[in-house]
Amino acid sequence: MSSENTLDDEDTFKILISTDIHLGYLEKDAIRGNDSYNTLNEILNCAKINQVDFILLGGDLFHDNKPTRRCLHSCITMLRKYCMGDSPIHFNILSDQTVNFNTTKFPWVNYQDENLNISIPVFSIHGNHDDPTGAEGLCALDLLSASGLVNHFGHSHSVERIEISPILLQKGSTKLALYGLGSIPDERLYRMFVNNQVTMLRPKEDQDEWFNLFAIHQNRSKHGPTNYIPEQFLDDFLDLVVWGHEHECLITPTRNEQQLFYVTQPGSSVATSLSPGRSHQETVRQFFIQDVVLADYEDAFMPETPQVMKKVENLCYAKVAEMLEDAERERLGCPLTPEKPLIRLRVDYSGGFETFNTSRFSQKFVDQVANPKDIIHFLRRREKKEDINWSAQMCHYEVHVDYNKVMKSAAVEGLRVEDLVKQYFEAAEKTVQLSLLTEQGMGKALREFVDKDEKDAIEELITYQLEKTQRHLQARGVITEQDIDAEVSYWTGVHTGG
Repeated sequence: MSSENTLDDEDTFKILISTDIHLGYLEKDAIRGNDSYNTLNEILNCAKINQVDFILLGGDLFHDNKPTRRCLHSCITMLRKYCMGDSPIHFNILSDQTVNFNTTKFPWVNYQDENLNISIPVFSIHGNHDDPTGAEGLCALDLLSASGLVNHFGHSHSVERIEISPILLQKGSTKLALYGLGSIPDERLYRMFVNNQVTMLRPKEDQDEWFNLFAIHQNRSKHGPTNYIPEQFLDDFLDLVVWGHEHECLITPTRNEQQLFYVTQPGSSVATSLSPGRSHQETVRQFFIQDVVLADYEDAFMPETPQVMKKVENLCYAKVAEMLEDAERERLGCPLTPEKPLIRLRVDYSGGFETFNTSRFSQKFVDQVANPKDIIHFLRRREKKEDINWSAQMCHYEVHVDYNKVMKSAAVEGLRVEDLVKQYFEAAEKTVQLSLLTEQGMGKALREFVDKDEKDAIEELITYQLEKTQRHLQARGVITEQDIDAEVSYWTGVHTGG
């Protein structure tokens, strides 16, 4: 957003940028239930006070893929309150809007709709939490788009090739090319970049006169060989990249010395994960985090020390009390800051220590913190891979999993759904590996089942893969069971896609 009295407003775009609002996060929580709603209200109010030209959202406006009625109602109410009105819009759109807004039956920017009065247009890509799903390929943003409150852009319909066509905006003498790409599974998008299947289109005329702004919602940090998008994959003609999905606030633009563009990472406006990256962000509700490694206190106690767990609890009590004192000091003079902070103490109990009852521990702080149920997070350094009892019988497509052990391992190690699937495919013996369901396909289906409440995701994957295999076997004229096993083994060795 431009600073006042330093730039000519007639030629200057004033843009409010926000990402990862996660509206509806913990909305049923008695203490934190209104945090995400209060934050969105503050964001929209800031846009109105500063008379911005438009708002740019970098994905994950909603926390759940299927927001509750309360969540949708609150969002619509706030957008209508702050973004509708008679204030004039001072920029024009020069590009083909049927291409820019291709997910709606009203393919034009909302402020140009003769039936609507829009004072602050909102442009938004979708994130991984609110991405299009199901046969219709719709998401919550499409509901807001159909109602005329949000301009949803950056939705690619193809899984084979992506062409990103910019929204061309002009205000006075300033030309802005706004590119956007909604969230796509990182591994797939990584592979598409490598195979030159992603193209960013440029204006046909006067290309050097445009300021090129790109909104993306992907992993920026490397979570695996292909589970992120390297900055060098992006075109070097870009001027500024707005990077969503990463929740750590790195708002000051950093220069990529290879591609020569700048990257700003606004971070999440609400604390959805209690991790060190989030604690650096200025949020509506305070968040403090500390690490305790019990092995570092060998002068005070050892695993075999009498009443060692009592000593460990006392240490943790002291650490939490210290963070509460810090929160109280910081809150002085800030009347709008919620009274109860978020507190997280990560306790590394490697080296023979045991865990204690966290529910009993939390009782002492139930009236002082906003997250009494998860103040303590136990973890230990991974000494060896946990054995996960997976087995599969191809003929019956049965998978037997010790879920208690899997979930205990996931809680300690901080694994994601995709990590568990990957661990199976890496660790399972060849004799019991799944023969038809691939790591990529199974990982995606499980993620949709767990994160997005898509109850039929796994069944649809299995049905699809079975029908695909049956068609292949029929075309090959395979009849005997022995031939089926041989053909499937060969076929799945060649076709590794999910």
